[in-house]
Amino acid sequence: MAHLLQLLLILVVIVLVSKLAGALSVRLGQPAVFGELLSGLVLGPSFANILGRSTFSDPTLSTTVKDMAELGVIFLMFLAGMETDLGEMRKVGLAATLGATGGVLVPWVGGTALSLAFGFSFPESLFIGVILTATSVSISAQTLMELGKLRSKVGTTILGGAVIDDVMGIIALSLVVAFYGNGAGGPGGAGAGTGPGATGVGEIWLITVKMVVYFVVAIVGGSWLLPRATALVDRLPATEIVLAWALVVGLFYAWAAQAFGQVAAITGAYIAGVLFAQTKFHHYLAERLRIVAYGLFVPIFFVSIGLEADIHTLSGGLTYTLLIILVAIVGKIIGGGLGARVAGMTNADSFRFGVGMVSRGEVALIVSGIGLASGVIDSRIFSVMIIMTLVTTLVTPVLLRAVFARGTADR
Repeated sequence: MAHLLQLLLILVVIVLVSKLAGALSVRLGQPAVFGELLSGLVLGPSFANILGRSTFSDPTLSTTVKDMAELGVIFLMFLAGMETDLGEMRKVGLAATLGATGGVLVPWVGGTALSLAFGFSFPESLFIGVILTATSVSISAQTLMELGKLRSKVGTTILGGAVIDDVMGIIALSLVVAFYGNGAGGPGGAGAGTGPGATGVGEIWLITVKMVVYFVVAIVGGSWLLPRATALVDRLPATEIVLAWALVVGLFYAWAAQAFGQVAAITGAYIAGVLFAQTKFHHYLAERLRIVAYGLFVPIFFVSIGLEADIHTLSGGLTYTLLIILVAIVGKIIGGGLGARVAGMTNADSFRFGVGMVSRGEVALIVSGIGLASGVIDSRIFSVMIIMTLVTTLVTPVLLRAVFARGTADR
C-alpha cells in the first residue's frame, strides 16, 4: 500500500481511537487528555504495536506521524498563549521564577543522586538529572483549559514557570553535553563538545546570548510590529488571510525558537499566542485555530507519546525505573511547590503549581534524544526515560483534576 494510503488509514485510527478514549475518560470523571494519552499506549509497542503491523510497512510513516504530532503540540501551545492573561502573568513573575528554579534543582539533584546510587557513571547520572528537570506545559495547559483554570492565578503561574523552566533546562543540557558529549548533534540544535575546555564554555555563552536575543526580538519586536502587520494583512482580499497569517507567524516563532534561540519550539509558539492575544483578532483566531488543532493535530500529539513507549523494556531495571519515576513526580511537586510558596503563594496553590509542572511530555523526549545522539546516555537509559516521560505525562491530568477539586484556586 502506498505511503499516502497508509498515512490516511493510520490517521483514521489515531483520531477515532483518541476521541473515543477521551470521551470515555470524561464519562469516568477524568480529563479527556488522560484517555487520549492512554490510547497511545494501547496503540503503541506496549500492546497493539499498530505501526509494526504489515498494513503500515512504510518505514517513513512513523516519522510523518511524529512530525504531525509536533505540529499538534505547537498549535496547542499557540492556543495556550492566546488564553494567557498578560497582566496576570506579570503579577506572578516572582512565583513563576522561584517555582521553576525549585522545580529544576530538586529533580536534577534527586535524579543524579539516585542514578549514582544505582551504579551509573557521573556523566550519565548528571544527564538523567537534566532530563528530569524538563517540564512540558502542554499537557497541563490542556487539562487546565478543560477545568476552566488556565486563566487563574495558579494556571498563569504554571505557564510562566514552564517557560522559565525551559530556559533553565536548556542551559543545564548545554552544560552537560558540551562537557561530556562526543560531538554529535541532536534535536533542538543543542551542540556537543568533546570535553571540558574553552570550546565548551564558549559554546555555552553563545547559546545563552542566542536565547537572550531571541526573547528580546520575539517579545519586544513582536509587541510593536505584530498588531500593525496583522491590521495590514486583514486588508488583503484573500480567504481566511488573518488565520493564514497567524499560522505563518506561529510556525515561524516556533522554528526560530529552536533553530536560533536554542529553546523548545513550543516556547516560541506560546510567545506568538500571547502576542496575538493582545490584538483585536484574538477571539476570531482562537476559535478557528481550536478547530484546526483539536480536529486533527492535537489528538495525534497525545497519541504519539504513548506510541514512543514500550513497557517491555522495563525487564531487568524495574526497581530503578519505579524510583526514577517517583523522583520525577515528587521532585517537581516539592521543588516547584516550595519555590512558589517562598514567593508568597498559598499552600494549596503552591501544591497545585508543583503538580502542574510534573508532566515531561515531548520536552523530555527531545532532551533524551539529544543525550542518546551525543553519547552521554545509552539506549537502556533512553528506554527508562521514555517510560518515565509517559508515566509523568499520564498522571498529570489526573493529579491536576484532584488538586483543583479540593478547593477553588486563587483568581
